[in-house]
Amino acid sequence: MSDTAVHDTPADEAQREIRLDVLGMTCGSCAARVEKTLNKQTGVKASVNFATGEALVRLAEGAPTFEVLRQAVQDRGYDVREHVDEAEEAARREERAWLRRLAVAWPLGIATMVVSMLWMDEAWARWAAFLMATPVEFYAGWPFLKGAAIRARSFTANMDTLIALGTMSAYLYSVWALLSSLDEVGMGMSMDLPALYFESAAIIIAFLALGRWLEVRAKGRASQAIKRLLEMGAKEARVLRNDKELKVPVDAVKVGWILKVLPGEKIPVDGRVLEGTAAVDESMLTGESVPVEKGPGDEVAGATVNTDGVLVVEATRVGQDTALAQIARLVAEAQGSKAPIQRLADRVSGIFVPVVMAIAAVTAVAWYLVDGTVEGALVPAVAVLIIACPCALGLATPAALMVGTGRGAQLGILIRGAEILERSRRVNTVVFDKTGTLTEGRMRLEDVVGDERALPLAAGAEAGSEHPIARAVVEGALERGVQAPTATGFRSTAGLGVRAWIGDVDVLVGRRAFLADAEFDVPADLDAAADRLEARGKTAFWVGWDGRAQGVLAVGDTMKDGAPEAVAALHALGADVVMLTGDNRATGEAIAREVGIDRIVAEVRPEDKVEEIRLLQGEDKVVAMVGDGINDGPALAQADLGIAIGTGTDVAIEASDITLMRGDLAGVVSAIRLSRRTFKTIEENLFWAFGYNVAAIPLAALGLLNPIIAGAAMAMSSVSVLANSLRLRRFKG
Repeated sequence: MSDTAVHDTPADEAQREIRLDVLGMTCGSCAARVEKTLNKQTGVKASVNFATGEALVRLAEGAPTFEVLRQAVQDRGYDVREHVDEAEEAARREERAWLRRLAVAWPLGIATMVVSMLWMDEAWARWAAFLMATPVEFYAGWPFLKGAAIRARSFTANMDTLIALGTMSAYLYSVWALLSSLDEVGMGMSMDLPALYFESAAIIIAFLALGRWLEVRAKGRASQAIKRLLEMGAKEARVLRNDKELKVPVDAVKVGWILKVLPGEKIPVDGRVLEGTAAVDESMLTGESVPVEKGPGDEVAGATVNTDGVLVVEATRVGQDTALAQIARLVAEAQGSKAPIQRLADRVSGIFVPVVMAIAAVTAVAWYLVDGTVEGALVPAVAVLIIACPCALGLATPAALMVGTGRGAQLGILIRGAEILERSRRVNTVVFDKTGTLTEGRMRLEDVVGDERALPLAAGAEAGSEHPIARAVVEGALERGVQAPTATGFRSTAGLGVRAWIGDVDVLVGRRAFLADAEFDVPADLDAAADRLEARGKTAFWVGWDGRAQGVLAVGDTMKDGAPEAVAALHALGADVVMLTGDNRATGEAIAREVGIDRIVAEVRPEDKVEEIRLLQGEDKVVAMVGDGINDGPALAQADLGIAIGTGTDVAIEASDITLMRGDLAGVVSAIRLSRRTFKTIEENLFWAFGYNVAAIPLAALGLLNPIIAGAAMAMSSVSVLANSLRLRRFKG
């Protein structure tokens, strides 16, 4: 193993932790099988993540070598290799491969079906069906055939086995029937033309290839969340060395270096402020919408933004130790911690396939003993295999998924895949992030108390500032039709406030301490008003002139339209609602009261949000997390169901299971309802798919169904599955 793949775990210095890429997995049951194989080895504790195709393996002292582990996995029909960071490119290659198979399967499959329906009595049509179905079976369907062969080597079965069994039965029987129908002279056809099933094999492969492509496409996006998260950091750092400023790549920064951060720049790495004061926007880490004032001795995090002032910072954590990198690790670990979800069809096929094979074999032997001819034994046995052919089974999930996700897209709801639907139906607790999710995520002027000149003078003084609160004051004045007068002599004191002359009036706008330092009097009634505003979760600041505080202004993050209704609807669905926020408790409680949420957790950082999700899950809660910011990424990934507001960041969207393209919170309720409805449809489809087979297999074994009737029954099950799936188009939300 390479040095980069191995490192000591903090929990146990005698352990090593390695990441392996697992090759050959096609479903959740494959991941479970590989994980079980690894965990059987002495001193090995492994977790296999099907979504990322990786295994996280912890090795105790005396554990087997990599080659021993690899051989054990290979014996089960899979393979492993040292992890390489090329997941995104590998996912794109796999997606392109499935697209090529779709380009073959669908045109040829449809053509085979048309020819078979209209001209199957013609010799040319029968040969044409054979020629068109062959590349579909052996090129487009090759991954299924290969997967079935791998399962057979280890005496196991899954969906691939069922697909290969059904399609190859239909294909090989059709080849035999085609050749047996030749007359004894040349290539002409005899009068007795047995039925062919080339179109069944081709269409089955086409639909299943489409479902596999959708799965690969969603799976390939798992690693993009981490990549996009890391791209949010600064690219360069301004280093102070020998009284000079040097720009260097952020990856070159070392602990202890002194950095300078100008207004509007991202802080390159985690550090401690040595000089200067500034308001730092930490919303991408904490979700706190109001910038945090930083001064000498305060800690700052990489990738946060210096909104005003100049900071001199000593680097304390760089590279993989920064808060941003730790969040990226949290996303990766949370994604990997999810137990692989086995598809319903895979679970059932493990029993269904061996049973069908046994019935077909017994049928062939019994009819040979009764009839005495190979053909007499072959026809009912093939009828058993064809009636068991997973055409409807293969359609059950993709058909409902395509219709359900298509309807969701029309409603602005993007659903990742079938596993998400399975989780969503069990959700009983919904956790909301506050900033940008329940609220708009930007400051607005909400209250003005005191002298009527307070607002115009404050707007005039703040017009020259880029601080978010200053912008809220200026915009609030414009909304109220208040004209901001021109200011001169503008001066900003970072972290405290601004001072400017408006005409011959010396105006101060800022914190109470800012006015106190200027020896301005503060009336008791304004002081009480500020306390009341802050108790309601607002951010209050002062306006003063003529040596006296004359007014109090308050800004706040406004509630999104429909938030109380969405929370009430979730309660009606039987779900508990929790709010997590990086804001202070007073702000959080004010928002919770307004929305109707009973439980809040305030002043939490990203890792605290993840821990809160884990605590809820430890209480046997099935948790849906709703968020929109970078700081929500780990919690979205940790939750049983992650729902991202699409108006938020790409990282939140990539780490989530469901994305709402609109900011309307009613979409959260609709997403859960649609997911539950779609999964219920999949369950109904699987019932019908297996129902036809289970009911008809005994008839086929008794010789009461020839392959033609078996094919018709198989077609009926497919029609019923499609019709049931199409009902999802009527979903209203």
